[in-house]
Amino acid sequence: MSQPPAISIRDLVKRYAGEKGAEGKLALKGVSFDVPQGQIFGLLGPNGAGKSTLINILAGLVTKTSGSASIWGFDIDRDHRNGKRAIGIVPQEIVFDPFFTPYEVLENQAGFYGIPKSERRSEELLRAVRLEDKRDAYARTLSGGMKRRLLVAKAMVHSPPILVLDEPTAGVDVELRRQLWELVTGLNREGVTVVLTTHYLEEAEQLCDRIAIIDHGELIADKPTRELVGMAREKVIEVTVDKDPAKAADQGAFSRDFIHSFELLEGNRIALTYNRDDVSAGQMLNHVQQIGFTVEDVTTREADLEDVFVQLTGAG
Repeated sequence: MSQPPAISIRDLVKRYAGEKGAEGKLALKGVSFDVPQGQIFGLLGPNGAGKSTLINILAGLVTKTSGSASIWGFDIDRDHRNGKRAIGIVPQEIVFDPFFTPYEVLENQAGFYGIPKSERRSEELLRAVRLEDKRDAYARTLSGGMKRRLLVAKAMVHSPPILVLDEPTAGVDVELRRQLWELVTGLNREGVTVVLTTHYLEEAEQLCDRIAIIDHGELIADKPTRELVGMAREKVIEVTVDKDPAKAADQGAFSRDFIHSFELLEGNRIALTYNRDDVSAGQMLNHVQQIGFTVEDVTTREADLEDVFVQLTGAG
């Protein structure tokens, strides 16, 4: 038998209240999807698509208008206490008292969940996020990367089986992003289900087993990452030829129905975009040769998640 989903969302609707009786913004329009257990699940979408609203509903910070959601099998309405204990939220904003030490931050958070002192994991979590040497430093003295790691530890004090990260690497440097992903993938290997929102599509493509895309409050895709990337049908071929292709371009040699677009590059190179369902790379090269060029070098670029994202959402 297959495992039940870590998170199950059905027909979730959220309409915010408008001013002076006016109808407010419809942020979620009947969204439904499941987050499989044990995976890293990407939740993507343009700004204002409804991602944060959905996460805040799961966190208990926003009240849904209609629909249902369950976390680790616990309905967020009927059994919200157990639902909240099954999930840890790492917000985009850095939120904790700067005058507490990292150890105190974790101890206080554990106290909020009613965890007895004998069962708390503060020391273990500080080691896990490599902050044991900052145990007794004021949180305000930590670097940005240390604060991010402390937020992950804070979300894990009650040992939730699900960890949600809302734009965890927004505005951070490359090294910090690498450290955070090492930490998150390590937690996932230990069995934690991870839900990730990010604007860095290359991160989602590399890390996520499955991706859902929300746009204007509607679910427009929910597929395994490889399958989603395979939806992009456009392909780019860069061809280096034996002479300047500018004149041929001016004469319309590259304006054909099967060539979606072309770009002149430096060094007698031209980039041609085409739909791989309509024509093959070999046929593209034949066309270049037929109009009088000798092909000296060829490179191709496969579609990636960014191509699919733009194709589905129309976001540039």
